[in-house]
Amino acid sequence: MRLTPAGELARRISALQKLLQQKGVDGALIMDPADLFYFAGTGQRGHLFIPAGGRPLLMVKKSFIRARDESALEDIVPLANVKYLDKMLNEYGYQNLTTLGLELDVLPAALYLLLQRLFPGAQPVDISSLIRTVRMVKSTYELEVIRDAAQLNYIMYSKAREYIKEGISELELAGQLEMVYRLAGHSGTVRMRGFDQEVYYGHILSGSSGGIPSCMESATGGMGVSVSFPQGAGFKKIARNEPVVIDYAGVIDGYMVDQTRVYCIGQLPDKLVRAHEAALRIQEAVKQLAVPGALCEDIYRQAVHLAAASGFGEHFMGYSEPVPFIGHGIGIELNEWPVLAPGFKTPLEKDMVIALEPKFIFPEGVVGVENTCVVGEKGLETLTLFDENIIYLK
Repeated sequence: MRLTPAGELARRISALQKLLQQKGVDGALIMDPADLFYFAGTGQRGHLFIPAGGRPLLMVKKSFIRARDESALEDIVPLANVKYLDKMLNEYGYQNLTTLGLELDVLPAALYLLLQRLFPGAQPVDISSLIRTVRMVKSTYELEVIRDAAQLNYIMYSKAREYIKEGISELELAGQLEMVYRLAGHSGTVRMRGFDQEVYYGHILSGSSGGIPSCMESATGGMGVSVSFPQGAGFKKIARNEPVVIDYAGVIDGYMVDQTRVYCIGQLPDKLVRAHEAALRIQEAVKQLAVPGALCEDIYRQAVHLAAASGFGEHFMGYSEPVPFIGHGIGIELNEWPVLAPGFKTPLEKDMVIALEPKFIFPEGVVGVENTCVVGEKGLETLTLFDENIIYLK
C-alpha cells in the first residue's frame, strides 16, 4: 500500500496556491474524497484548508488516527463536528477570510449553506476548475502508479479468454473477472466526478447488449440487472459469432486506467470486422496528432472526420445516442480533464493522461478499442498494453 510522498503533496499544494493567488482567493476548503486524497494523501473523512500562502491544515472527522498515519502533511488535527470549522481555522491563524474557494461542482447544497453561515464574511468562489487543472498533468510518481494499474488490467484481460464461454451470462463473466481484479489488488471502487454519474468496474456487453444506451456519459451502456442501475453486465447469455466487449477500469492505490477489448467465440460479421479496423486506424491517427500544444477539440474533429470517411460515421461513439467525445482524462477519477471533445480548447501538455476510445456501436454489438495513454513529445504513448485486434476464441 503506497503512501503519497511529502514532496509530492507539497508540489500539488504549491501548484494550487499559485492559481488561488492569481484568482485572488484567500484559501480553498477541500472536502471531496478524490480531491482530499490528491492533496492530503489520505482517504479519511475530513476538511483540508489550503491557504493562498502558508501551510495547509487537515481537519479530520474520521478516522483521525489513520489520517495521521497516512498523510505526510504536518498539520493534522481532529474535528469533532463540521460546525466548528470556523473556530478551528481561527485557532490556526486563518481569520477574516474575504473569499473562500469551494468545490462547487460536487459540494452538496446543505453543506454549502452551512459554510455560508459559518463564514458570513467570505465570498464563496468556485475553485473546481482550478483543482481539475492542477490534476490534469501527472507527475513521475503518478505515472508510476498508473503503469501499475495498467499491469493489473493486463492480468485481467489475459484471464478473460479462460472465462468467456458460450452460454454463460454477462453477469457471470463479470463476477469471474472482478474476482481476478480483487485478488490482484483492485480497490473495488471506480470514482467518477459528478453527483449523477457512477459506474461499477465498467461494462461487459455481448452482442445486442452493446447497442443499448444508458444514463452514463459513455459510448456504451448495456441493460444492467436492474432499472435502478441500468448499465453494464446483465443476464444475457453469451453466444457465438458476436462481439463480447470488456470495458473495465483497473484501480491500484487510488489511480486507474480505462481499457476496452473485443473478444468473439467464432467469427464476427465482416461489417463489424471492418469497423473495428477503422477504430484502430483512428486510434493511431489520434496518437500522432496528440502532441503537446495540440487543441483537444481539433483532435476530436479530426477523429470524427476519419470515422465518416470509414463509412461508419453514424455509428461512431454511439448509435441512437452518441456521446460527443473520443477521449477523456483519467487518474484518480474516471472522468478527469482534459477531454477530447468539441468546445474543449485546452492545449495538450506533456504527461497528461488520456483514455482514448474510438468505438463503433451497432444494434448487433460494439467494436473498437480503448487505451489509457500518456502525452509525450511525439504523441501518445500507450500504457495499457494488450492485443488490440479482435480476440477470437474457439
